[in-house]
Amino acid sequence: MINKIAASVADALADVQDGATVMIGGFGTAGIPNELIDGLIEQGARELTIVNNNAGNGDSGLAALLKTGRVRKIICSFPRQADSQVFDALYRSGQIELELVPQGNLAERIRAAGAGVGAFFTPTGYGTELAKHSDGSPKETREINGRPYVLEYPIYGDVALIKAERGDRWGNLTYRKAARNFGPVMATAARLTVATVHEIAELGALDPEAIVTPGIHVSKIVKIARVATQAGGFKKAA
Repeated sequence: MINKIAASVADALADVQDGATVMIGGFGTAGIPNELIDGLIEQGARELTIVNNNAGNGDSGLAALLKTGRVRKIICSFPRQADSQVFDALYRSGQIELELVPQGNLAERIRAAGAGVGAFFTPTGYGTELAKHSDGSPKETREINGRPYVLEYPIYGDVALIKAERGDRWGNLTYRKAARNFGPVMATAARLTVATVHEIAELGALDPEAIVTPGIHVSKIVKIARVATQAGGFKKAA
């Protein structure tokens, strides 16, 4: 019987290894799997490469992971913002490596990994510093139909941590509004995908037309509680 429901966050993350490339879903603060990030901090894996659209906000979530000093490199499209002080301090002191990737290229490089595409040409970044490798050497370029393009390669993940809304024991997932951002494509590009859900549905209860991530791409799911508000209710965080 297929049952991908993990007993706890710790159980779901037990196999994350030192040196892993960890994809973390989310766009700004929408769809960030904070419980899984906290679990990764507790788990203790080191020398990580993190793939995310941003580089952390404030002192919680991804920023808290960076603060532990266990992230060697971050691959993202938007590292600096008003409250990215943790990343800023680490980067300026040379304690973390940054690979800056335009947002569309980031999404497509992840999608390419999941789709089995070996590489692709894109016009984005041509003629800029982003058309160079981290060692300063130029990336391959080509003119196609009179337009210049840069060759980009897929980004593969050892682990993907994503936030969903509902799931079943086979791992099928649905999302809530803006929380559906990088999670679905990251799930296809990683060898181990762990998702949090607020509700575990019975098999067959999820509308097949509403399933965004099929269970074939999901390794484990963990049910988490909704966040209580100061007013005593619950908020459905995006």
